[in-house]
Amino acid sequence: MAVGLSSNINSANGNKPNSRTGPSPVNSLDSKAPEESARRTLDERENEWKMSTYQKLLEVMDLALISTIPEEHARSQIAEIATRILNEDSATLSQEQRRRVIRTIEDEVMGLGPLEPLLADSTVSDILVNGAKSVYVERKGRLEKTDVTFHDDNHLMNIIDRIVSAVGRRVDESSPMVDARLADGSRVNAIIPPLALDGPMLSIRRFAVERLSMDDMIDFGTVTETAAQVLKAIIEVRLNVIVSGGTGAGKTTMLNILSSFISHQQRIVTIEDSAELQLQQPHVVRLETRPPNIENKGEITQRDLVRNSLRMRPERIVLGEVRGAEALDMLQAMNTGHDGSLTTVHANTPRDALGRIETMVSMSGISFPPKALRAQIASAVDIVIQIERQEDGRRRLVSISEINGMEGDIITMSELFRFDREGVDEEGNVLGGLCATGIVPTFHKSLKHHGIDLPVEMFGV
Repeated sequence: MAVGLSSNINSANGNKPNSRTGPSPVNSLDSKAPEESARRTLDERENEWKMSTYQKLLEVMDLALISTIPEEHARSQIAEIATRILNEDSATLSQEQRRRVIRTIEDEVMGLGPLEPLLADSTVSDILVNGAKSVYVERKGRLEKTDVTFHDDNHLMNIIDRIVSAVGRRVDESSPMVDARLADGSRVNAIIPPLALDGPMLSIRRFAVERLSMDDMIDFGTVTETAAQVLKAIIEVRLNVIVSGGTGAGKTTMLNILSSFISHQQRIVTIEDSAELQLQQPHVVRLETRPPNIENKGEITQRDLVRNSLRMRPERIVLGEVRGAEALDMLQAMNTGHDGSLTTVHANTPRDALGRIETMVSMSGISFPPKALRAQIASAVDIVIQIERQEDGRRRLVSISEINGMEGDIITMSELFRFDREGVDEEGNVLGGLCATGIVPTFHKSLKHHGIDLPVEMFGV
């Protein structure tokens, strides 16, 4: 392939195949050069050279062939051709500028173009593209604007198409909204005109390269060591858990961490709209929904997958997020021997989480008397964990509540741990801590039966 590509570019420039008129691609991409220098945003002159070189490269490269070889080898070939084009055109660029231009061209062909520097930045947790000329990122819980831009809306649409097609989905005027994921599991949402009035919009929720553990959550101040021991016991004793919180609160992260306490001897079935969970157990069955095709047929919903999972001998069912009629099937699974199931729900408080489940069950089209439905919820759900993203940008566990049962028509709950807020310091950081409320949970006896010894003093008694 190297010879063919080299021949193409040299013949296009009227040179012999083996001639070199400048620095070799190896030198231009010296591994000793700082990575951050190569990833820096191009200035106007560098961008002009990048555009002209990229267009010439497309004329002599077979992109279909590039996709069939290892990425490292493909990047090497792209660097070689781009270097020769720059040399033939006598590009007035320094060695460092050449390195940045060539790296940007590599990203354009092999990666996600202007987004690659942001994806390579481990401090970025969210990437928000508001049209071709406006890109924001979240760092340490705070939004900031970047100098990253796309050439135009078509350039941005090409990147979006590249993302969604990689997971077998599509986005066009007939289907202008799509959920997808990157190769590393990062969550992607795209919405395009005519629904997005100012051009294509892209949102990427990054996943940490290194999988977080409960110890990390303790170090970050998200949970206390005492609460972490209680959460570990809750999973080991196979209580049904709902993780509740707002958008971006860290529900999926918490779900991943809780799942790490599940025994490696158990069969787990995960069900998601877009696969994000990163379970490490050896016996995991991963299921993902399927959107309708262009004829609006073939859709497979979470409800379909929950029903099917019950025939797959699961010991635990982990539902990425309950957002519709599948809530009814999830409750039935929890009530029919699939103890230790986990899911998340969007809600601001534990009480609101139960109310939302009640509302979502009604979306199934089956009418239940309110008392009977609440009794089903009270019987199925054991624990509600509330996560909150507070104004200082930090994500904290603010409540662990146990479902006690019914009193009349009301589901009764006991809050075992609560975040006691004390105010805000001069730098805007929220002051307070997660404290036990002094209530011993009813599952404490069950812990002893499973050989788990948690002193009652841990609950503030």
